[in-house]
Amino acid sequence: MKIKIKDILSVLETLAPPNYQESYDNSGLIVGEYDTEITGILISLDCTESIIDEAIKQGCNLVVAHHPIVFKGLKRFNNSNYVEKTVIKAIKNDIAIYAIHTNLDNATNGVNFHIAEKLGLENVKILAPKKQILKKLVTFCPKDATEQILDTLAKAGAGQIGNYANCSFVSEGIGRFMPLEGTNPFIGEKNKLEEVKENKIEVIFPSFLENKVMRALREAHPYEEVSYDIFLLENYNQQVGAGAIGTLKNPIEEKDFLKYLKEKMQLNVIKHTSLLNKEIKTVAVCGGAGIFLLGAAMAQKADIFITADVKYHEFFDTENRIILADIGHYESEIFTKDLISKVLSEKFSNIALKISEVNTNPVQYFQ
Repeated sequence: MKIKIKDILSVLETLAPPNYQESYDNSGLIVGEYDTEITGILISLDCTESIIDEAIKQGCNLVVAHHPIVFKGLKRFNNSNYVEKTVIKAIKNDIAIYAIHTNLDNATNGVNFHIAEKLGLENVKILAPKKQILKKLVTFCPKDATEQILDTLAKAGAGQIGNYANCSFVSEGIGRFMPLEGTNPFIGEKNKLEEVKENKIEVIFPSFLENKVMRALREAHPYEEVSYDIFLLENYNQQVGAGAIGTLKNPIEEKDFLKYLKEKMQLNVIKHTSLLNKEIKTVAVCGGAGIFLLGAAMAQKADIFITADVKYHEFFDTENRIILADIGHYESEIFTKDLISKVLSEKFSNIALKISEVNTNPVQYFQ
């Protein structure tokens, strides 16, 4: 069976739906065509000219990178900067570029959960859940069609609340309608007002599943015209959001934890605030630039918050209530390559998956 780019993206976007990305981001297929047959996949953190060269050498025609090579609109392609050079080289060599960035950051079992796993954290959850990414479907149906509709909606992904599946609310009422000329009513007669005992069904679903859920509703519903409402919810989705927080199995003394962190994340150096002379038990993490989550980490009483790209004055914001550790942007996200590789290898056993060996870190340390 021939595997195409769209088949790869289907798997990745099930893990990290595109609408989970932040508004400033540019995740998705940046270069290439969905129907292109895959010869090999190179997985990288960044996408630079050296990555494209590596893809050419490895015989890979798809680069899956965490960071998008294009963030802003490009008005010219004349090799004037590294972005243009990378895109031009990719196009000339028929290499597609796909980015899975903040949508993977925000996904359960994404970047931050992978960091938590490397650190051996337990009871891991989203540090700052997102809202306005859940919707509620309300529909009405004959009472004897209720179970079939609920079952079909559940299979489409509706009715999932945390670790609970098949969640719904059903109430009884009376539906009134009059079939007009040109209709083929399931119940009732043309030009005659009908009253039917109906059930009102309410289920929630992630907004990215709306088309799938609506197809399922129409397929399962017996009525020719399906009555429904869809509402955007303000509820926080505990399965989607920024950062992660969990606990160590056993508390660790601060200096010992920093040594442990350095070993597990393979770090050259850790920048951190003053130690507080207490053990580390609750750990908050955010790969990449995550200082915006410091308040959430403190509110949830984390003993340490691990992130990157912290500015000088931002270290003062801890007010000696938490240890803030900056481990570097590249260093905090480099193991994302392993995460993506694992996800794809579990679904595609007959395709060449390569993890990039190129160090794209622009920050160097003199030791």
